[in-house]
Order: sequence, then C-alpha cells, then structure tokens
Amino acid sequence: MAWSIAEVARMSGVTSRTLRHYDEIGLLTPAWTASDGHRYYEEPELLRLQQILLMRELDLGLREIRDVLDSGADRVTVLREHHARLLAEQDRLGTLARTVARTIAELEESEDQDMVSINRPENLFEGFQPDPDIEAEARERWPEAYERTRQVVEGMTPETTEQWQREATAQMIRFAEHMAAGTPVDDPAVQAEVEAHHAGVSRFWTPNAEAYRGLARTYAEDPRFRENFDRIAVGLAEYQQQAMNVYADTRLS
Repeated sequence: MAWSIAEVARMSGVTSRTLRHYDEIGLLTPAWTASDGHRYYEEPELLRLQQILLMRELDLGLREIRDVLDSGADRVTVLREHHARLLAEQDRLGTLARTVARTIAELEESEDQDMVSINRPENLFEGFQPDPDIEAEARERWPEAYERTRQVVEGMTPETTEQWQREATAQMIRFAEHMAAGTPVDDPAVQAEVEAHHAGVSRFWTPNAEAYRGLARTYAEDPRFRENFDRIAVGLAEYQQQAMNVYADTRLS
C-alpha cells in the first residue's frame, strides 16, 4: 500500500514542503514518484519518518539523523536507544515539574508581597538544562575559559554535579539574605561570599578584574541569567553585580 505526500503530511503532521526537503537532502526518499511528479510513500518510508521525528524530538540535527539511519544499524536497536533517551527525558521533565511546583507553593505561602521573597526549594535549578545559546556565546567570547570549563564539567560525576548545583543555589540564597537585610555590598560578610563565589568560578576558569566585572554584568543584564537570580529574589542580580564589582576593584585590580 502506498500513501501520497498529502496523506503522509496529514498523518504525521509534517508539512509537504518539509517532506520534499527531506527528499532533496536524501533523508527520506519516496518509494516512487508518479509521472505527474507526485511522491508516494510505503511502509518502510513511514517507519523511517517515525525514526526521523523521534530523533528530531531528541534535538538531533538532520545530518546526524541521516548518518544514523544510513549506518545500517538494526532498527530495533536504534528504537531501543531512542526509547531509553525518551524515558530519561521523561524523568527530567518530571523533576522539572516538581521543581516548578515547589517554587509556586513557596510563592503562594509568601504573606507580604512587598517584602523581598527568598525562595528556598531544595534545588531551584533541578531538572534544568544548559541554554545552548549561552554556551555558544561563551565559546565565542571566552574560548579558553569555555574549553577549560567544558573539560572540568565533563569530568564531574552526576553526584558531584548535583552537589555543585546545590552549593551554588545555597550561595545565591545567602546573597539574597544579605540583600533582604539591607547589608551594604562592601560589607565584609558580603565580600566574604563574593570571595567564595570567585573561588568557585576559579574551579573552571580564573577571571581577572575585567573578566569578573564582565561576568557580573552578564548576571544582571542577560535576561537568561537574570531569570535564575529572580527565581531566588527579585533584584538579586543587581545586588550581586554590585558586590562583585567591589571585589574586582579592591581585590583583583
């Protein structure tokens, strides 16, 4: 049995234009093409399209997908690998949903919305993945620092990664507590936290005064970073930026 390109588009949700593009790049060739130019697909092509869509859901590029499908690997084996990755993603999304639920609950419990609200979930960033855009920018702007950071992160076990995330979250909460108490950014207690922050960053790369001020500016001005700080307390990004600038001026210059 064969299905026209319009029927395949309707069944799969993939547009006819995309199916034609897949044909042009050799990713999904129709079973045959009629004399009038209409493309027709049979069961093997539908199964291949299913695998393409699965791998697209896993954020693989079209070239990577074509290489996998053309490698001659057993289809059942490939599908088992996809299934395992989907289950892992399901677990990650479940963790992310619990993280968001905790934050919602804490915000709802806040009695005075005019006061600084400090969220205290076990790990505010549990289940989140790195932003590929941020990684690309870091690779372009600070290639040496990015490469060193990548090597350190790849050498971390899941346990050490989780511990690092918890420590970073706990430190952000301590900064927020200083901010809520009205502690000046040049106070010794705040500067001690900044020193610990600089030491933590130096596990991956060691910023000089200019680079550290640049990192502080990124925290406050880049909306993707700022969002993480706002999950702890609104205004925290600017407070930590000011504290990091004091440290850069007095300890790193």
